[in-house]
Amino acid sequence: MELLYDSTRTKGKPVKASEAILKGLSDDGGLFVPERIPVLDQSLEELSGMNYAQTAYEVMKLYLTDFTKEELESCISRAYDAKFDTDEIVPLVEADGAFYLELFHGATIAFKDMALSILPHLLTTSARKNHVENEIVILTATSGDTGKAALAGFADVEGTRIVVFYPKNGVSPIQEKQMITQKGKNTYVVGINGNFDDAQTGVKEIFADRELAAELNEKGFQFSSANSINIGRLVPQIVYYVYACAKLFGQGRIRKGEKINVVVPTGNFGNILAAFYAKQMGLPIDRLICASNENRVLYDFFATGAYDRNREFVLTSSPSMDILISSNLERLIYQIAGRDADKNRELMDALKSAGRYEITDGMREALCDFYGNYADERETARTIRGLYEKTGYVIDTHTAVAACVHHKYVEETGDDKVTVIASTASPFKFTRSVMNAIDKSHDGLGDFELADRLSQLSGVPVPAAVEEIRNAPVLHDHVCGKNEMKQTVCAFLGIGG
Repeated sequence: MELLYDSTRTKGKPVKASEAILKGLSDDGGLFVPERIPVLDQSLEELSGMNYAQTAYEVMKLYLTDFTKEELESCISRAYDAKFDTDEIVPLVEADGAFYLELFHGATIAFKDMALSILPHLLTTSARKNHVENEIVILTATSGDTGKAALAGFADVEGTRIVVFYPKNGVSPIQEKQMITQKGKNTYVVGINGNFDDAQTGVKEIFADRELAAELNEKGFQFSSANSINIGRLVPQIVYYVYACAKLFGQGRIRKGEKINVVVPTGNFGNILAAFYAKQMGLPIDRLICASNENRVLYDFFATGAYDRNREFVLTSSPSMDILISSNLERLIYQIAGRDADKNRELMDALKSAGRYEITDGMREALCDFYGNYADERETARTIRGLYEKTGYVIDTHTAVAACVHHKYVEETGDDKVTVIASTASPFKFTRSVMNAIDKSHDGLGDFELADRLSQLSGVPVPAAVEEIRNAPVLHDHVCGKNEMKQTVCAFLGIGG
């Protein structure tokens, strides 16, 4: 059965999956959402015997219905291959009473690889299906991880260019080095003098610029996005929750009819939204536990029903979550508003104009599956150290936020269901913060020396993604103001703007 995609802000103009992937963002500024959430047509027992690629096909075929079996299988096989350092793709590691879903075994050691390994193939396939002759310009804002994963995915992909904006002083040294050493004639990396929200807002404004779009088309270009606002990013993220549940079932860790809880460290809301979609598809998930850092805008939203970005922006040791405008939350708001595009648009307009909105009591009742809490910097470090001292297992700062919030949830509720914690980045991506937490005897060591020390402590080899940038030359040293992003893109493309 064909599945079409609606905009969260306009009624009655659905598009096919391939068209939604190509556009990235709807013409009205809304996000594309499936007109219905499909139900899994394979049982957990059947899924438990499948590898990751097979599971991906069973999930994605339900969403990308205008892709042929051959097209989809080709995209999947090219995505989940030897660039992952384990055949499992996403191992489940049990530690201290929870299961850590390690989403960081791809080329850039962060969970963004799970979707951005396949997005270039989905996008180029979509372009062929829709007879697109323009060169596709991927325009992306990153809080640290999306940028490198997108660059690695699209580097030298024929018919594409990619521009990545990141907050110049708002990512870890390893994250920045990964981006600014990126090879590829079609890649362009720019630091902005601002935070992630500034970068994300600037990208959205460029997408919404109709005059620029017309000029681009005249010059043979068109924009698309690799951010999680692209439905081609969101759908692949659903897969690993299905895979985790199936593996737990296959290992006898859960029985038929038994539910699990899922904990996700959350900034832009895409990762936990994928878990919500997985639950709606019939996966046995009970609570969706949303973990925030000191930028606790989502925690406050779940506690009060008011989303308010009018607050101090805090730079933390978990920079991929340093976000005050969680773009993917709009998809959930649309869903709990009864898929009312007018109501959703009203709320999003209020966020843009006043910096806040408040949902109705009925909408709050529809959020009963979610639980929100947060971890401050001291709690994050204490969680890393405590888990290491107890088990020898080392986690990164983002995963530690989730683990801390999981402990708070259990203490508050007594709910001891089997729990999957989304482990979103390798600790080697945030070596200084991790080492500060578990071993402070490293004064004067550089970030790569710290990686070596962390390897000694954890017994885990330094990942190839870190080794390859250790002595790599800087290829991108561009910096611009947050109000100069449009001109920067136009200069890269060689157009007037």
